[in-house]
Amino acid sequence: MKVLFVCSGGMSSAIVVSALKKEGEKQGINIEVLAVGTQEFDAEVRNGWDVAMVAPQVKHRFDGFKVSADEAGVPCEAIPAQAYSPLGGPKLLKLVTELAKY
Repeated sequence: MKVLFVCSGGMSSAIVVSALKKEGEKQGINIEVLAVGTQEFDAEVRNGWDVAMVAPQVKHRFDGFKVSADEAGVPCEAIPAQAYSPLGGPKLLKLVTELAKY
């Protein structure tokens, strides 16, 4: 599964990406995660991603990301703040796998 993660680029984003990948490994799901900045999202979302996720820090721009993702046929959702932590891997994986079904 390929997950595109639009974020502000801080250290917390790296922690969340790592938590998601580790949780995927535990569950036997191969997950590729690419964290991109807000400027790179529009071009990157068209490159065959299964799901696009938006970090809480950039949620105020979610509508714009959603439009680009819809145009590319990629399900897009904002990450709930409670899942955006080192311990949020299980909740985040559940959300990502549910979105990937569509």
